[in-house]
Amino acid sequence: MKCPSCDSNHIRKNGKQRGKQNYICAECGRQFIEYHNQKGYSDEIKRECLEMYVNGSGFRAIERVKKVHHTTIIYWVKQIGSQLPENPETTEIPEITEIDELETFVGSKKNKIWVWSVANHKIPGILGWVLGDRSSETFKHLWQRIKAWNSYFYVTDGYPVYPCFINQEDHLISKTYMTRVEGENSRLRHYLARLQTLLTSLPLRYRKTFCYSKSVEMLELSIRLLVYYLKNRCIPMRGRSSCDDQAIAQFIS
Repeated sequence: MKCPSCDSNHIRKNGKQRGKQNYICAECGRQFIEYHNQKGYSDEIKRECLEMYVNGSGFRAIERVKKVHHTTIIYWVKQIGSQLPENPETTEIPEITEIDELETFVGSKKNKIWVWSVANHKIPGILGWVLGDRSSETFKHLWQRIKAWNSYFYVTDGYPVYPCFINQEDHLISKTYMTRVEGENSRLRHYLARLQTLLTSLPLRYRKTFCYSKSVEMLELSIRLLVYYLKNRCIPMRGRSSCDDQAIAQFIS
């Protein structure tokens, strides 16, 4: 037997863990057991849990239904979300680009954060987004991506940050002409339980809920996964997405 860290043969027994013999390396101090039982969930269970997540269920609600611990589901979201691109690929350059901000919070209601998103006026789907505060520094990262599109018009709600980047002749301020991007933001709130926290009454008040973001990282990875799901209607699995599986099944049939 060799140490899994340094390959040393100088190994001695070091008690037991859950009925299994534990060993310690005299050279590097690494503790290990001789073998591990191979346990895990199938890709089908993993896909079902993640589909529930991007369809409005919270982690603990999924745990109650699928009997999978919520920390495992959190790990799956982080695992897959970190492999997805920050923004979806754009195949068609929009002639009219709509821009809007969605307000939420992380950890505490006082810690507000905004999702800045852009959409093609004619085609469903979010073309780009960025997470941060409501300052020009946050929007600048998104503008670096969308200014290369050279759209005929960039439609906004008139928030003071936008004129700092968008030329006046290209800037259209019109809430009634922003139905596409506002609809996409509504879908984000509808499909992610952690975003279902804001009432539309005036003055704005936060609704009591157990589902909210505890970290910026988790919110970002969740949005990545949801944007991918809304575009492709599938959950990307390791090595091959379920979209590929569906395409292969259709081809065979």
